[in-house]
Amino acid sequence: MDKIESLLKELTEAKGVAGYEGEVRSVIRRYLEPVGSITQDKIGSLICKKGGGAEEPRVVLAGHMDEIGFMVKHVSKEGFIKFAPLGGWWDQVLLAHRVLIGTHKGDVVGVVGAKPPHLLSDEERKKYVEKKEMYIDIGASSQQEVEEAGVRIGDPIVPISEFTILANPKRYMAKAFDDRVGCALTIALMQAFANRSHPNTLFGVATVQEEVGLRGAATSVELVNPDVAIVLEVDIAGDVPGIKPEETPIKLGGGPVLLALDARMIPNLKLRDLVIDIAKKSGTPLQLSAVEGGATDGGPIHLHKIGVPTVVIAVPTRHIHCHNAIMRRDDFDRAVELVTALIERLDKGTVAGLTSF
Repeated sequence: MDKIESLLKELTEAKGVAGYEGEVRSVIRRYLEPVGSITQDKIGSLICKKGGGAEEPRVVLAGHMDEIGFMVKHVSKEGFIKFAPLGGWWDQVLLAHRVLIGTHKGDVVGVVGAKPPHLLSDEERKKYVEKKEMYIDIGASSQQEVEEAGVRIGDPIVPISEFTILANPKRYMAKAFDDRVGCALTIALMQAFANRSHPNTLFGVATVQEEVGLRGAATSVELVNPDVAIVLEVDIAGDVPGIKPEETPIKLGGGPVLLALDARMIPNLKLRDLVIDIAKKSGTPLQLSAVEGGATDGGPIHLHKIGVPTVVIAVPTRHIHCHNAIMRRDDFDRAVELVTALIERLDKGTVAGLTSF
């Protein structure tokens, strides 16, 4: 594995569901400590400051460290565990998957189960199973056995899924690409500027609890107080069966994505056009996307105080919000190149001009 593959492997295999980000935060901290000074907000978002050629503008790069997962909410007297989702899970992707429950005694392995098909009526077989009808089985036969294993209400649950390099060695599969890809981009960019000049002060931020309401972005932006923001994310790739071009034209291998819209933000138009211009002049392929059904950390960031010019740049990814997503390495590398060129353009005059309407 090269440096980026090792980074993605470590980030995606680390546990860190919303509200329980300790393990992945430690990984990110280790990568960013050599680059700049580290601080945290009071709910756990991590902030790395790297000075440049000027104190201002203050440029923030933000990716969220939390992944979707679950939390233990009930243990039956027979020893089966009911769970609450942390983030958006589609019921049909859950059954029969292995999971890890993080307990005070260590990790406990289980499997998501439900009533077996052999015992379903013809009418029941036509319906998909809802989360409320599922349970996690750790092989116990009583509530006492579950308790003895260390499982308690409130324990976090994550999917078991290894980072895998696919048949084409530049295609990767893993859990938590949403948004450990954004964290990896943040780390790669902060490392790239460790010994490289830039006309601003950089802040690399890994936010918490994005998947449950963009919470870490709302708190960390208070510490950073940025003049301009670049949110680093994944976007839904539509190059799979059943998706129409008008639903999303985004494809793996088409280059990084610029979000023209999401449910909580319209980007600053001059910053958007600057990204498009940089991509055109550098020959970087750039895809445009409008995401009506989801939001990013740009929502609270762009509304900070009297407003922050904000844009979202993403890496196209298949099958997000499930146990195994797929991305292409060249899209990641091109995103690094694009954002690097953008950071180098964000001097005081350019940033001031973004809000001269």
